[in-house]
Amino acid sequence: MSITIENLNKQFGNYKALDNINLEVNSGELLALLGPSGCGKTSLLRIIGGLDVADSGKLLFHGKDVEQRDARERNVGFVFQHYALFRHMTVFENVAFGLRVKQKKQRPKEAEIKRSVHELLSLVQLDWLADRYPAQLSGGQRQRIALARALAVEPKILLLDEPFGALDAQVRKELRRWLRRLHDELHITSIFVTHDQEEALEVADRVVVMNKGVIEQIGTPDEVYAAPATPFVYQFIGNVNLFHSREHAPWTQQHGDAVAYVRPHDIDISHKPQDNTALQVEVKLVRAIGSVVRVEVVADGSSEFIEIELSRERFDTAPLSAGDKVFIRPRQYRVFESGVKDELSAA
Repeated sequence: MSITIENLNKQFGNYKALDNINLEVNSGELLALLGPSGCGKTSLLRIIGGLDVADSGKLLFHGKDVEQRDARERNVGFVFQHYALFRHMTVFENVAFGLRVKQKKQRPKEAEIKRSVHELLSLVQLDWLADRYPAQLSGGQRQRIALARALAVEPKILLLDEPFGALDAQVRKELRRWLRRLHDELHITSIFVTHDQEEALEVADRVVVMNKGVIEQIGTPDEVYAAPATPFVYQFIGNVNLFHSREHAPWTQQHGDAVAYVRPHDIDISHKPQDNTALQVEVKLVRAIGSVVRVEVVADGSSEFIEIELSRERFDTAPLSAGDKVFIRPRQYRVFESGVKDELSAA
């Protein structure tokens, strides 16, 4: 089921939640809406699901206008951050709920409900918990049950609003890998909202980066990370160093009011200058974090720290200590001038 959004707007009083949104979601795609709190991603999800209404614009499911259909008529499944499971019902009854409340003509027979529920519980690897109650489950188990319940009604579209937001870091990692595998098996058109950059990049086929009610960039995880379209995307996704003048970015040929954006892992560091554009800095801090060594340096005449990430192997070939005078030069950077993006540069 494809989704087409054209010139969609939504305002709450004087606050513009969505500003002329245009988006095409492909059938069977897993799409992430990524952005900070208040950027409009949940408002967009709710409008797609029929829980909210746009002020203007078009919303099409597989080419058909669905603006006048309510949430039940849109055949959409929802998974929320806080599970929304019925505490007085067993796991089995929670998953069966959507099937039992269907209109009589559409309601499956009891034997079919039992078969369907057990298939879904097996799919989410929790069939052995069918007789438990939500309070007896872990957070990760509850969220998988919530997903099984959403899938029970065989939705054409699955909407997930911060589905792993209430879970601890390790469980989140496990569940997002599981969600990716599950999606590859089912191929339901799915949209999930998150403010977690790593989550979006790891799980989604494409990422929609939103900010202040507008779409900043749409692309594959690799595209939005490696080739950010705007300064906001550059800073929101991954760490970045900002060089605000030619004095502290001598390798650029840019004139005027410009800023060079450089990822920490895209900076070469050495004890001797690579060429006459290398910038001399002083090492202030060296921290080994797992397989990565983070080095913080400061350029002469500046109070701003520049962060550099080195592999253990690179660091071991040329160790560094606080107080060392060294030289840095980026292998790749992007310059933004007066709010307009310049071409990607490589050195």
